[in-house]
Amino acid sequence: MAVTDRDSINCLPMDQPQTYPLLDTINSPADLRHLPQPKLAQLAAELRQFLIQSVSTRGGHFAAGLGTVELTIALHYVYNTLTTAWCGT
Repeated sequence: MAVTDRDSINCLPMDQPQTYPLLDTINSPADLRHLPQPKLAQLAAELRQFLIQSVSTRGGHFAAGLGTVELTIALHYVYNTLTTAWCGT
């Protein structure tokens, strides 16, 4: 795959600052569970974009992280996972 100035995930120019409107509203798994199911796909896309942006500016590997985005969202959405421990309280 050729590297271009466009991101293949959502076709945003790589030099534009990334925004994560839905991801920015999530502070705990409880916040995630309050989202309607149709918004979960948008959240997954924003998480993937965040991972890509982070690795592209700091280095590292992200293939495993990209592969588990939906799984991680689903687990937190369905099960009552970390609530108070999430914030360190």
